Amino acid sequence: MPAAKSQNRLGTYITSSVSGESVRAYIPPPLPPVPALKLEGLFQRLDRANQGLGRLNGMTKLLPDIRFLLYLYVRKEALVSSQIEGTQSSFADLLMFENKATPHVAVEDVEEVSNYVAALQHGLRRLTGGFPLSLRLIREIHEVLLTGGRGANNMPGEFRRSQNWIGGTRPGNASFVPPPPERLMGCLDDFEKFLHDDQHKLPVLVEAGLVHVQFESIHPFLDGNGRVGRLLITLLLCAKGALSEPLLYPSLYLKTNRTQYYDLLQRVRSEGAWEDWLAFFLEGVASAAQEAAETAERTLKLFARDRGKIEKLGRPSESALRVHELMQMNPYIRIRTATKALKLTVPTVTNALSHLVRLGIVKEVSGKQRDRLFAYSRYVSMVSAGTEPLS
Repeated sequence: MPAAKSQNRLGTYITSSVSGESVRAYIPPPLPPVPALKLEGLFQRLDRANQGLGRLNGMTKLLPDIRFLLYLYVRKEALVSSQIEGTQSSFADLLMFENKATPHVAVEDVEEVSNYVAALQHGLRRLTGGFPLSLRLIREIHEVLLTGGRGANNMPGEFRRSQNWIGGTRPGNASFVPPPPERLMGCLDDFEKFLHDDQHKLPVLVEAGLVHVQFESIHPFLDGNGRVGRLLITLLLCAKGALSEPLLYPSLYLKTNRTQYYDLLQRVRSEGAWEDWLAFFLEGVASAAQEAAETAERTLKLFARDRGKIEKLGRPSESALRVHELMQMNPYIRIRTATKALKLTVPTVTNALSHLVRLGIVKEVSGKQRDRLFAYSRYVSMVSAGTEPLS
């Protein structure tokens, strides 16, 4: 691509003063990119990514109940996206926290992940209710994301009114400085127009890739921009009908390839390299979709094997199977919560869990004599693959 043409994609830098220091802040050009994207070289990747999404959507029709996938896949995306920002929570920490058990890391870390789950669920409820993907909804999502935890003092639900930056100790030595506050709303207005633009005729996955980078470049909040930007990928795919349920966890691919991820974000700004970014992004969607589908298949096989073991128990199998089914929806349970959910007596649930422990299906993980916590450990291990905190 000739340099003169690519220049139109690069945006502009303006010099502003922050705390008496001269800073070059980046103003991204509006979407879609000009000159127009060259999608011919991306068709194979786009096809693979669409096939992967189609496979996930097909699972929602073939499986009698996908609640167990939704419960854990949403949490997997929340966890990994938060880990990219430095959160040290593990999958087990999150599930223990949600079951009122003490996690093995700082509670603030787990709260951040739990808030991400709540923010995604809030966004999906609003979209299902007919509310458009818009700046207002993005602010609502951000407010949920930063409720409590470390981000509570960083203007939850409000666009920033001061300069932020990425890398470095101050704007003057930062690796990237997004638009100054006085130019922020102009960038966001253009961003929202693109969200509502049905005339560009771009494939939905391409649109999602563009939206993610643009949001990252605008960086409209004091905190939580990366998490909101990745959350927008899932919300946009659901809003546009490319995903019928949020069964995709793209952050796992971005975490695994985070150096390339950050390099490509910057290359879009410095070189207008949208096609290179989109090739990476589409590969990530295809990879994430394949991983999600294969994990679901492995999980269903585990359920079937364990169900076979339980059925050989004879009379106790009825209550044990009911506890087993409950733990497919929530792999960490206590006796009191199981009795309430299943409307069984405490002795019946206690006996059922004893059988599941003896069969090696369930483990007691709290080490307590009272109010014990039980985990469907192989299930958790299977679904949590790749979610180890970054060192």
